[in-house]
Amino acid sequence: MAAIPVPQADIALYDYPKYWAECYGTAEFLPMSRAEMDALGWDSCDIIIVTGDAYVDQPSFGMAVIGRLLEAQGFRTGILAQPDWHAKDPFMALGKPNLCFGITAGNMDSMINRYTADRKPRSDDAYTPGGQSGARPDRCSLVYSQRCREAYPDVPILLGGIEASLRRIAHYDYWQDRVRRSILLDAQADILLYGNAERAISEVAHRLSQGETIESITDVRGTAFLRRDTPDGFSEIDSTRIDRPGRIDKIVNPYLNPQEMDACEQQRRNARQFGIDETGAQIVDFTMPKLERFKTVIRLPSFEKVRNDRALYAHASRVLHLETNPGNARALVQSHGGDDLWLNPPPLPLTMAEMDYVFGLSYQRVPHPAYENRKIPAWEMIRFSVNIMRGCFGGCTFCSITEHEGRIIQNRSQESILNEVQDIRDRVPGFTGVISDLGGPTANMYRIACKSREIEAACRRPSCVYPGICKNLNTDHAALTQLYRAARKLPGIKKVLIASGVRYDLAVEDPEYVRELVTHHVGGYLKIAPEHTEDGPLSKMMKPGIGSYEHFRQLFEKFSEEAGKEQYLIPYFIAAHPGTTDEDMLNLALWLKQNGFRADQVQAFYPSPMATATAMFHTAKNPLKKVTYKSETVESVKDPEQRKLHKALLRYHDPANWPLLRKALRKMGRADLIGNGPHQLIPKEQPQEQKDYRAPRRKHSSAAHQRRTRGKKILTQHTGLPPRTTR
Repeated sequence: MAAIPVPQADIALYDYPKYWAECYGTAEFLPMSRAEMDALGWDSCDIIIVTGDAYVDQPSFGMAVIGRLLEAQGFRTGILAQPDWHAKDPFMALGKPNLCFGITAGNMDSMINRYTADRKPRSDDAYTPGGQSGARPDRCSLVYSQRCREAYPDVPILLGGIEASLRRIAHYDYWQDRVRRSILLDAQADILLYGNAERAISEVAHRLSQGETIESITDVRGTAFLRRDTPDGFSEIDSTRIDRPGRIDKIVNPYLNPQEMDACEQQRRNARQFGIDETGAQIVDFTMPKLERFKTVIRLPSFEKVRNDRALYAHASRVLHLETNPGNARALVQSHGGDDLWLNPPPLPLTMAEMDYVFGLSYQRVPHPAYENRKIPAWEMIRFSVNIMRGCFGGCTFCSITEHEGRIIQNRSQESILNEVQDIRDRVPGFTGVISDLGGPTANMYRIACKSREIEAACRRPSCVYPGICKNLNTDHAALTQLYRAARKLPGIKKVLIASGVRYDLAVEDPEYVRELVTHHVGGYLKIAPEHTEDGPLSKMMKPGIGSYEHFRQLFEKFSEEAGKEQYLIPYFIAAHPGTTDEDMLNLALWLKQNGFRADQVQAFYPSPMATATAMFHTAKNPLKKVTYKSETVESVKDPEQRKLHKALLRYHDPANWPLLRKALRKMGRADLIGNGPHQLIPKEQPQEQKDYRAPRRKHSSAAHQRRTRGKKILTQHTGLPPRTTR
């Protein structure tokens, strides 16, 4: 237990020496049964991946990426996909693994997969053959880990995937309405790998194969584990003392953020902590104590404290989120009873060559043959799409992409992407010539990064685009525009659509990109996410004002008209987000009516594990600013009736919602909005034949507005593509 994390450059994924079992070659599909193992000549598996998703051998599915990566490094890797969890026997179907079990709930948190934002069970599961629900247990990672432990008590258990990643620390659980321990303790696993985890799984697997014990592997980035001591050579900092006056304030202060000081001034100060000036040159400051960052650990308030003190929970969430940049993050430690949960700094981002390597592995691009003709909805949705990048620097508080994939964009080369497009064309059944998406967490962050590597490594901003776009961010979309043009010129490719959400405040910085997108890559509708119109909730989401949306809309309509195309924007909005009042939702409803939008389905805020907005929801504190017992209070919509009202306001046009809205409007003193006038929100009377009723609309003379509002219904639900490569 003496090993410590150090800032070394990790070995490239493709440079690991092959494990001896590489002599077995590449399997057509990773085996899911003993019969398949026998056909491959295997007497055993080195590693067995247990997953809550059906096995689809395609790089949008985590088990396929990790499995193929381990195979490429020489390990015999089997898969137990959605095993029956009621007994240990199904977990013994492939025998005892020689090295370890790797356990993941799948591409989604199992609780989010199973329940709606109103805590109601879902009737389907997109990652299961036939779309049927019930193929995996609640808290999937816990149950699978416990069954593996029952089956083979002495086999190390590696916990990974998005469920484990976002529950790696004491976290608020929406479904139980309480703070739970780190999932590592509840699962009784040996080590947790957070993030996409290619680096961590490769290093851990090779070290286990060389005879190291799982208990001794404590120096791998992107891992969490339990220990009872602080290793020699480490300096420990109590996170709750950081704002006190004294020498300790000389370290980079995790309370600083762009809402409290000029963003560029913050970057300059942070850069100086690393001996770098704003030009990237080395400087010497003899006034600062020299604490070696990579031998410093921040002690967060214990599980017991954050469970009982909401201000401390918000504080811990704030510090954790500000320690996510792999260039400057320090290790974190949090006591859970008699054990310390240790979180090493995040993994270094994959290089472009490594991304190409991962996406160029020997995927079959279809579900395992064992599923026969049963459709897997998630695969049907993305089988003709290509993931071109990872990560997101948007920092939206309701989203956990940054906490899982990181904020530094990891890109594939154009050659790699085009090769995959041609692979889809030539190999995927049912291809008609249309690529459904070239995207990722967002559509338009490909090859966009900080202009300075040094500043990027020192920066602690939670977002590069809020409250405004950082002047150090290169917003040139030229590489993405070039990629679009190259993809649509490939033989056999009729159309390349963009289905990932466009970050419109970034897109307007490059009108040529918007022109290219609108002219060639919109299939009638383009989804974007203003999320709200009012400053109160937008400031808690870290989203730009509605003015950015209007700017993008104008460009969209201009370029659509120039191209002679009738195309529509689909804006997403969230109801009941922390910081949202009834008046905010009413103003949004009035904006929707004024602009002719009718939301068919709506999305209520879903407090997912580890998100900053979830901390707001639970604590009524704002972790975007310094947290004290007297700091800013954030009200959240928790009452079911109020949540119902906020959703009803987004669907103001639905007669079923009018009785509730009439009552609410009168209570709010806005009875003037009840009536049949074009400026009123809902009519006074219920229609006798609701199916024949049409709400009155304002008349607009502009051709652009008529084109914009011609569609009767606009889908605004956050459905889109399933999460990709979220291991």
